[in-house]
Amino acid sequence: MAKYSKLEVILTMKETGMVPVFYNSDIEVSKKVLKACYDGGVRAFEFTNRGDFAQEVFGELVKYANKELPGMIVGVGSVVDPATAALFIQLGANFVVGPLFNPEIAPVCNRRLVPYCPGCGSVSEVGAAQQAGCDICKVFPGDVLGPKFVKGLRAPMPWSQIMVTGGVKPEKENLDGWFKAGVTCVGMGSNLFPKDVIAAGEWNKISELCREALSIIKEVK
Repeated sequence: MAKYSKLEVILTMKETGMVPVFYNSDIEVSKKVLKACYDGGVRAFEFTNRGDFAQEVFGELVKYANKELPGMIVGVGSVVDPATAALFIQLGANFVVGPLFNPEIAPVCNRRLVPYCPGCGSVSEVGAAQQAGCDICKVFPGDVLGPKFVKGLRAPMPWSQIMVTGGVKPEKENLDGWFKAGVTCVGMGSNLFPKDVIAAGEWNKISELCREALSIIKEVK
């Protein structure tokens, strides 16, 4: 069962403006990364369903966050079907993110008042997702669609709350472009978690990257 309410999740995403996106098959590495993000000011974290037994790592990660990291909201990403959404919700997912919009996932999340943030690549998909009860829609892939898509979408649909993932970097010019276009928050993956930093266990560097990104977001919002 989700620890945080739907409203708490949405407000946290909106207030911080960033959701790190991460996957690792090693629970200890995942805990270190989660703690590093927490120390860097992150309060909403997406662990992606991208490997065998990802649900086992996720379940342990949620337990760790609930016990050791007060206020850290952990959700699941890369969810494409309702059965997977149900599994992760049972393991404590506070929000569900997907690379695509599957209308069959929405009722599963809505029934438990868990936010579903589906990946959308067109105005029609965003509209359909909103009709299904999705408060925040993910524009994906961001590096293909670009800030102009977000700006164009929000012109006739200004109520839209958009998360963008793909093509987001912890750099002022990049983040300024996305937030000026009207995004609510950004999802950021590999640019926050350089492979060499993970391999070396330099967790303080991840904290610093998160801190810098959040600082820039606060400035450009």
